[in-house]
Amino acid sequence: MRKRQRRQEKLERRAQRKIEKEQAALEAPENTTGEDPDIAGIVPGPQPLPDWDD
Repeated sequence: MRKRQRRQEKLERRAQRKIEKEQAALEAPENTTGEDPDIAGIVPGPQPLPDWDD
């Protein structure tokens, strides 16, 4: 009996998280630039040397 109850509670929490995720996706700002936000502003090529490397 207790096992079924825990399983049911877990399924309910999972469903709630799914709803929250979908809601967050709908409320998120849309990417209109067509650029991947993870790499936006990164310049390819050699990087400057760090200050601590003298």
